[in-house]
Amino acid sequence: MSTYQPDDPYQGSESGRSQAGQQVVLVLLICVALVLLYNIFFSDGSTSLTSFFQPSKEVKLTYVPSDFNPNLDEEATLRVLAQPDVYAKEFDDIVYHFNVNLLYHVASRMSLPDSLKRRLEPEYVKHHQYLKTLYYNDFVALKDTSATLYETWYNDNANQAVELFSEVAGKYTCFFVTQIMATLLKADNGKLMAKGDGVDSPCGIAIREGLQPLVERLKKKAAIMDFSASQGLLKERVRKGIAELATYELQSRLALDKKLQYELFGYAISETDIRVEAISVIKAGFKLNDYLDVTYSPSKDIVYVTLPQPVILSHEVYPKIDKLDVGFLAGITGEEMNRNFNELRRQFREEAIGQERVLDKAKERADSVMTMLIGPTIGAMGRKVKLEVRFAESQGQPAPDDNDTKGREEPPPPKLSEPAPPAVPPGKRRNLAN
Repeated sequence: MSTYQPDDPYQGSESGRSQAGQQVVLVLLICVALVLLYNIFFSDGSTSLTSFFQPSKEVKLTYVPSDFNPNLDEEATLRVLAQPDVYAKEFDDIVYHFNVNLLYHVASRMSLPDSLKRRLEPEYVKHHQYLKTLYYNDFVALKDTSATLYETWYNDNANQAVELFSEVAGKYTCFFVTQIMATLLKADNGKLMAKGDGVDSPCGIAIREGLQPLVERLKKKAAIMDFSASQGLLKERVRKGIAELATYELQSRLALDKKLQYELFGYAISETDIRVEAISVIKAGFKLNDYLDVTYSPSKDIVYVTLPQPVILSHEVYPKIDKLDVGFLAGITGEEMNRNFNELRRQFREEAIGQERVLDKAKERADSVMTMLIGPTIGAMGRKVKLEVRFAESQGQPAPDDNDTKGREEPPPPKLSEPAPPAVPPGKRRNLAN
């Protein structure tokens, strides 16, 4: 005789919980596997398989007071910054010298041991090759080296150079300081724990205690140099021979409106309104006394004419005051007027180079102008002889030669009007020390 017994309710519930637990464990294992695979194959380097299992290391430092003294000859530094195209090598030395001393200052503030300080300069050398190119190219792109005469006349040549150096250095200082310090301290994935006087990040120390104070000191010296240079500009007539080829001219017109207000308790009680207008005539072309080469290739029947890179040869600005309403309290000074005139002049040149592309157009016109000048002479050499205009790669450097022009002696570099300022950073460089 058989009897029927219902299923045990407890047995069913236990099997259900077991299956649910297995599913949860399976999901967790899948998640862990996905995280590991991502770290192995798709990580950008900030996390890795080892760092996943190992906690971040903490680097503990004690900050101490330290004074930053780059030992730069300020006058020599300003002369280099004012003419970077003339003092390219010295510009490189300044960048090297300043950046290395900046690293030593950051290391001293962070109280790093001498064993790490000795590694600072070798680590920086790994970065200097591309940094010096970035510094120089950015600085020259911002600094209108063909406007030195005008900037000197308006008392703003050295001061503008300092502002541009501050702008360029500010772009890269944090990057290389942080990069080098992280390499030395091996703190890429860890934390930097610090205590002591003036605790700040390596970037903050470099900018606030190194770059900014130096810029302020240079600005004070620049104001004196600009005033002296402006007062001494063309005390005697300058007579010199030139060889220039102007191929493009741009005439334009601009106006500048300014309102100067005198406020009392936040309310304007007096106002000066000024409108300055000017016309500009810019001529772009080539300084043939910098570089000019004419070479004939018999194998190709081509006469190569190599010209220097185009520059602005002359810039004439004719300002005119269209409106001048002077308030009884808010007046205007001669310094403000000169600043407005110089601002107009800069705007003319920026638009001519950037928007109107006068230098590129000078290149485009060079071929037709040279054909007009020496075309008849080349035609007398034979019907098959052709003319080709090329451009030097840089100041005083010839264009890439072909087989017919190799072995020619290069012209000597132009002599400087004054000896180049010395410059030696710590190590194997020349010194700008006083």
